[in-house]
Amino acid sequence: MLGISGFAEAGGLADYGPDLTAMFRRAATYIDKILKGAKPADLPVEQPTRLELVINTRTAKALNLQIPPSILLRADRIIN
Repeated sequence: MLGISGFAEAGGLADYGPDLTAMFRRAATYIDKILKGAKPADLPVEQPTRLELVINTRTAKALNLQIPPSILLRADRIIN
């Protein structure tokens, strides 16, 4: 179980963490504000607002694990 997206796609069992694409988009707005003259110290620190659950069923099968259907239903993405 990993906290950064992309590891399940690389063969990890599951990821549960922030949506990195959304975080990069938010970072672009910060860069824009800084380039327009805002002081970085004056910008608020933000927490991720969306967490993603990705489950790799191939890895689960290789480990002989049964992922409960209730967990699969909650997953944002399932890698088969």
